[in-house]
Amino acid sequence: MDGIASDVAVGVKRSSDELLSGSLYNSPNSSVTANGSDSKKLRVEDSMDSPPSRVIHIRKLPNEVSETEVIALGLPFGKVTNILMLKGKNQAFLELGTEEAAVTMVNYYTAVTPQVRNVPVFIQYSNHKELKTDNALNQRAQAVLQAVSAVQEGGSPSSAAGESVLTPAPSPVLRIIIDNMFYPVTLDVLQQIFSKFGTVMKIITFTKNNQFQALLQFSDPVNAQQAKLSLDGQNIYNSCCTLRIDFSKLVNLNVKYNNDKSRDYTRPELPAGDGQPPVDPSVATTLSKDSTSLLGAISPLSAAAAAAAAAGRVALSGHSGPGGVLLVSNLNEEMVTPQSLFTLFGVYGDVQRVKILYNKKDSALIQMSDGNQAQLAMSHLNGQKMYGKIIRVTLSKHQTVQLPREGLDDQGLTKDFTSSPLHRFKKPGSKNFQNIFPPSATLHLSNIPENVTEEDLRLLFSNSGGTVKAFKFFQDRKMALLQMSTVEEAIQALIDLHNYDMGRGHRLRVSFSKSTI
Repeated sequence: MDGIASDVAVGVKRSSDELLSGSLYNSPNSSVTANGSDSKKLRVEDSMDSPPSRVIHIRKLPNEVSETEVIALGLPFGKVTNILMLKGKNQAFLELGTEEAAVTMVNYYTAVTPQVRNVPVFIQYSNHKELKTDNALNQRAQAVLQAVSAVQEGGSPSSAAGESVLTPAPSPVLRIIIDNMFYPVTLDVLQQIFSKFGTVMKIITFTKNNQFQALLQFSDPVNAQQAKLSLDGQNIYNSCCTLRIDFSKLVNLNVKYNNDKSRDYTRPELPAGDGQPPVDPSVATTLSKDSTSLLGAISPLSAAAAAAAAAGRVALSGHSGPGGVLLVSNLNEEMVTPQSLFTLFGVYGDVQRVKILYNKKDSALIQMSDGNQAQLAMSHLNGQKMYGKIIRVTLSKHQTVQLPREGLDDQGLTKDFTSSPLHRFKKPGSKNFQNIFPPSATLHLSNIPENVTEEDLRLLFSNSGGTVKAFKFFQDRKMALLQMSTVEEAIQALIDLHNYDMGRGHRLRVSFSKSTI
């Protein structure tokens, strides 16, 4: 059971066997409609250039799968607004409330194999923009959906759902066992992964029977239930660190110390205990405050990569391993340069070489230091907007990016960054690995000269073509958080202003933040 299975279809690929059963008809690119006919079929064409859709097509579902299990695939990423089950074809359509939620879902399952009943399933965008179902013919699915929505919104499931669709969660506390723990898994990694499902209040980690285990308490049993439904059996990292999740018999955890073994996010003032490094109270408070806003914000892949690399278990050799080259398409060919791609993709790894394709200038090959960094960049940047266009990021079949022959002028389309001083991760165990976050409207600024004011920075970032919505200096004023109006504006500002010369030998460092102001 791999973190990325070879047969999992994700991204924008529309398979030709997205064959809707006889209960569906309509024109492509509009909506999926259910009716009672058994005679009409619709074959959806391959469409590599179609934009994302809030309708997700799920295939290769196991027999007898329930509506609740399918809905659980989408729950962590936002409100699920409709579902259509095609049980005879082992398929389903899931409609999310927003396209952004759907993009987050597809990007997440690029890094972590979606599984239902321990069976890998296919996840991909549908060609259809919305899902219209005849409730009379889709009664059970609609009843389940209403029940889940009621639970999500704090109500109680309707009895109209027939059999008990969602049995009440017995406890807000989960017992977590990590199987096949090839890389270290820390308390912070668990907090980042599980906070996608709700407010994580307390975590205790320990080793029992030579296995790493944890007890994790949510603020609400429903959040614990959603996390268990979605994460049980999933791998934190490719091919290893498998989560085994059960409800604990405990209903409340008693945490005495805040350190790297236990944490109470509601009580940042707790002591660290003998011989344990203390936790910065401001960090604990921020994590507690922000845990519900991290929905879709960090994939387990990045959390584990951060933990593994920080522990020195991932070697950054400067050479590309298998899968270390990315193909980026749908670029704005009027604006994109090798340097801009180096800066953006350099947030997730050390870019070695960039080649914009000579005969297809809206596409580029980017060689990362290794396959882990390539996966990290792909999971966070696929579907993001750069220079006004939604870019597509996939793994390339190439193992390296070839430099042009000596004396050949390729118009500056290929650049070698192997010796660049701007690599963020060249030091093994660098702290930068602990600060890898997806593109967000909030930017983290560091290396700010002491004479630079808030007004100076607001003006600088406004000149990159966006609107600065909020700003906050850290206590020492060497770092700050700055919030742009949109994620796209923040991406543009990072490309333009990372390594900007602030004078007196200070080069501004810009990265994405998980915080909001």
